[in-house]
Amino acid sequence: MENITTYLTSIPWWGYVLIFLALVAFRDIFLNRKHTIQHNFPIVGHIRYMLESIGPELRQYIVANNREELPFNRSRRSWIYASSKKQNNYQGFGTDQDIFSAGYTFIHPSMLPYSPKNNHPNAEDMSFVPCAKVMGEFHKRKKPYRPKSIVNISAMSYGSLSAKAIESLNKGAIQAECFHNTGEGGLSSYHSHGADVVFHFGTGYFGVRDDEGNFSMEKMVKLVNDNPFIKAIEIKLSQGAKPGKGGVLPGKKITKEISQIRGVPMGKDVLSPSSHSEFNSVQGMVDFIEAIAENTGLPVGIKSAVGRLGMWEQLADIMVETGRGPDFVTIDGGEGGTGAAPPAFADHVSLPFIYAFSEVYKIFAAHELTDRIVFIGSGKLGFPDASIMAFAMGADLINVARESMMSIGCIQAQVCHTNRCPTGIATSNRWLQGGIDPTHKAFRFYNYVKTLRKEILEIAHACAYEHPCQMTMKDVDMGMGDNHYTKSLQKTFGYDKVPVVFEGMQSLADSPYLGGKRVKEI
Repeated sequence: MENITTYLTSIPWWGYVLIFLALVAFRDIFLNRKHTIQHNFPIVGHIRYMLESIGPELRQYIVANNREELPFNRSRRSWIYASSKKQNNYQGFGTDQDIFSAGYTFIHPSMLPYSPKNNHPNAEDMSFVPCAKVMGEFHKRKKPYRPKSIVNISAMSYGSLSAKAIESLNKGAIQAECFHNTGEGGLSSYHSHGADVVFHFGTGYFGVRDDEGNFSMEKMVKLVNDNPFIKAIEIKLSQGAKPGKGGVLPGKKITKEISQIRGVPMGKDVLSPSSHSEFNSVQGMVDFIEAIAENTGLPVGIKSAVGRLGMWEQLADIMVETGRGPDFVTIDGGEGGTGAAPPAFADHVSLPFIYAFSEVYKIFAAHELTDRIVFIGSGKLGFPDASIMAFAMGADLINVARESMMSIGCIQAQVCHTNRCPTGIATSNRWLQGGIDPTHKAFRFYNYVKTLRKEILEIAHACAYEHPCQMTMKDVDMGMGDNHYTKSLQKTFGYDKVPVVFEGMQSLADSPYLGGKRVKEI
């Protein structure tokens, strides 16, 4: 035994390295039957798989240029990171974008910009930018709601995101005075730190389902009564990443707590149905909306990706004929997506936001319904230029998802579906979540939203408007490509935005419905 110990201690460190590599090579050549590369090129083959596993990070920080990487290029991500950290988010020496490329947007500034007066709500701090419309006012809901912020957190469920990520966003939303959409995973304690909440549910009815998995009005009413910070309810018909597919939560990400909140078994992938069991027609959907609104008193809306337009026409017809229908509509672009989705769905199914929104808005405008609906845009809109374009097209609010994630540390590793998110944001792994300090991350999210609202408002002021809702289709041009010709959004999409009734920012500050607080009867 002493001879063996003496022999082992006499081997230099590099000798152990050679022994380890020899064992790996032996395994690769004689025992490996699954990976041809490792069999044919022992040891070196492992380097190939290692580099592939960190490919997104390598491309983002080493290979790709500032404007090249997708879904979000380095310049976009850097602006979010700098804004959330209260660092310098400016750029010097002019734009590095190809301003003559097809689809490039040009915003028309005024010769004489708008300037807030001394007693104006934005005279000192340009963070007060509430929604110009009231959810549920037209349909005389018992509890109408005017969101305090034009920028809000999009639907991302607990389970899709980690507990600490949800907690960070909710605490940040309190500071930013924006609402927090729960996503379809149900209301958790992490959504309940005090921010306004929009309760969102899909075909799985998580959080408001009975033992058979069907919708329970009794549970919905109890949920709303027990949690007065819920200000509105959103029914998900489909989402941009996987319309018609239903939600997907990998079994690896399901903890005991998630299982209890959602009412689903442990260890199995949660596959929401592709369609609702409570209705199978547009009329049935309207009846369902009205039943929820009547029982809860809250504004009720729908969220959908867009493809065929026939059912949108039916919805508009029913709303004109009956005076019933959704209080708000969230249009999700096909370029969106924070969770797991089959590549074919994520890449090809449903229209991008700019086409989807314009088609749906035109239908409601033709039916003279735009004053009854709060339009919410979603799909890579968490940047000042993209937001302004959405407002010019008719959006009243912007929901941000992945941009919110990046503001609290997401590095676009693109492994949300594996439960191995390196930042702890999209995983249920407790060790990986350990690096998230909700207090610190909440402040970063608040900084991002405040900066985004400020720059949106500054652009609106540059165009001589007091509020972004006043932007028109003629205020933004779109490049047509190599012919160096631009066309206004009005000419490009063939419609005029219906003017929003707006009596000044002070009137919004005095609104009886601001933040859901009601001080007088309708």
